[in-house]
Amino acid sequence: MPDKSKKNVVIIGAGPAGLTAAYQLCKEKVPSVVLEKDNVVGGISRTVNYKGYLFDIGGHRFFTKVKAVDEMWREVLGEKKFLRRSRLSRIYYNRKFFFYPLKATNALLGLGIFNSFLLLCSYMKAQVLPTKNESTFEDWVSNRFGKRLFNTFFKTYTEKVWGIPCSEISADWAAQRIKGLSLLSTIKNAILASQKDNDGEVIKTLIDAFDYPEKGPGQMWEMVADKIQARGSTLKMESCVEKIEWKTNRITALEIGTNGNRELVPGSDFISSMPIRELVRKMSPKPPKDVIRAAELLAYRDFLTVSLIINQADLFKDNWIYIHDSAVKVGRIQNFKNWSPEMVPDPNKTCLGLEYFCFKGDGLWNTPDDELIELASNELETLGLVKKKDIEDGAVVRMPKAYPVYDSVYAEALETIKSFLADFKNLYLVGRNGMHKYNNQDHSMLTAMLAVKNILGANYDIWSVNEDKEYHEEVTRAEESDARNVAATQPLVPKRIV
Repeated sequence: MPDKSKKNVVIIGAGPAGLTAAYQLCKEKVPSVVLEKDNVVGGISRTVNYKGYLFDIGGHRFFTKVKAVDEMWREVLGEKKFLRRSRLSRIYYNRKFFFYPLKATNALLGLGIFNSFLLLCSYMKAQVLPTKNESTFEDWVSNRFGKRLFNTFFKTYTEKVWGIPCSEISADWAAQRIKGLSLLSTIKNAILASQKDNDGEVIKTLIDAFDYPEKGPGQMWEMVADKIQARGSTLKMESCVEKIEWKTNRITALEIGTNGNRELVPGSDFISSMPIRELVRKMSPKPPKDVIRAAELLAYRDFLTVSLIINQADLFKDNWIYIHDSAVKVGRIQNFKNWSPEMVPDPNKTCLGLEYFCFKGDGLWNTPDDELIELASNELETLGLVKKKDIEDGAVVRMPKAYPVYDSVYAEALETIKSFLADFKNLYLVGRNGMHKYNNQDHSMLTAMLAVKNILGANYDIWSVNEDKEYHEEVTRAEESDARNVAATQPLVPKRIV
């Protein structure tokens, strides 16, 4: 067991992973320094305040099967600040709305009997003649839902999100985000009302309720930031890591820039949630050329939200709507009032968040805010959701590197970097960008918890997080009736390195 008194941990990033690590270290009475290049904590899980209107960056449900994560949420926020919310999400396709998860009658009426028959035939064909080399997102989905349903419900939205053809997106993405689901299981879940099917197996479905902080996810991370500082940890905002110094497979110190000043921050152990590509670029001396080349192959998808204040008390009941329509650029629309009424200060108004997926530096990213607000306003009217005359104000927030891209080259590149960094005994990669892995908030937190345990002498395989065979959002009806039972299903990832 390492001597805690000799530990001084440096954490890069004050998002869910970084702040969770600092919080857990505080409980062990181990000092830490958290470095955040932005002027706000929470990363993509922040909450933005515009004239008293609060909005989330992407929509962050608080649902988990990991007991340790659930306990930390409730320990920090307390039960009173958690709202239990019913989930309503729909797909907008061909000027019609389809419930997601699927409801059989709604889907049949919306698609039409003949089209539904063709979809079923396409699915049956995929079962008889599946694509053998299931390497792409298109292959993976088509094998489980049929080519026709892939083209109907998956293709347009997915290509909006990633900005590349589905034939260039790795099947890893689908396996991580959709695993456990198929057209047959979806129809079965939509039709069967009992808890068990004919074989006596428990029917699973996607969660239809979740918890949410009354003032958005940023409330959680602002409170964590306050708590760690009250317990002696240091939080340095607007502090950018300029150089990562290392010697003989150990990180020795970080050189940071804060308000134009340079500072060297030494430590015994280092936890990084910064993008792996940036970490490799900033290592001094430079890593081997193959590692640098691999890092440059890792891509990221950027994201912006146009938040619009609508002079209407109620618009639609959905928490969010997926826009599967190539005629507009918006990918998803959040209705923040339906996440929490506390997000909208005026009960006679509504606040919507229109989400656009882009690459930093492209035309959409560089569009001035007023033009983006105009674009979003026009698209809401085009979709028939809001009359433009009722839109009275708006704001834009840009979020770089929101999503690590799962393209055809990422897996090999990531393995090259992991192999090189595996020899570093005091460096721990955590979180979504820190691991180039599309972790949910709770999985990001869990990677940080395991990193802290490893610093204190354990030997957990952090990379095994979010590789379980069971889909993250898939639960039995019995589990769904008691959210705390769900959270108790995984006390902590049991897999250790041997």
